[in-house]
Amino acid sequence: MAKHKKRRSPPKFPDTPPKPKEEEGIRPIDEGTTPTPEPQPVDDGALPPTDVRDFDTQDKNRKLDQLYWMRIMLAVVAGVMAVFIFEPLEGEERRWAAIGFMIILFLGTIFVAKAMRIPLSKSDRKKIVTQAIASYVFLYLFVWVLTYTVVFALDTSTGISPF
Repeated sequence: MAKHKKRRSPPKFPDTPPKPKEEEGIRPIDEGTTPTPEPQPVDDGALPPTDVRDFDTQDKNRKLDQLYWMRIMLAVVAGVMAVFIFEPLEGEERRWAAIGFMIILFLGTIFVAKAMRIPLSKSDRKKIVTQAIASYVFLYLFVWVLTYTVVFALDTSTGISPF
């Protein structure tokens, strides 16, 4: 195999103009040139300029966080509400009504998420549906069962308290 020497100078592209000598760090000695301005002090309190893509990423992450916490809070509130809304139903009817209630509320959060206009690429559109879905389902079921146990365990005539 033949070994090639590494190129020491940067490649020259025909569409870029050559750099003047001043930019390369070599200053020509010329009496008639204007002095270069002094560098300005950097303001520590000023934010650095951000790229548009950085702003979109920050906006996307902020809105996805809002969607996540909205679904978590809705799961807790809906789990408590399901105990009292479906109290008149008995057995299997109560269970399926509460699960249907959970699904309908989750579908409602999808419409709210679309109204939030989260800047997602076409490949990330499924994030609107999948963001916090497992947390929503398990937290809803946990709060629903816990609330049902606490509320109706105190009504039993056995005298056994969950506390």
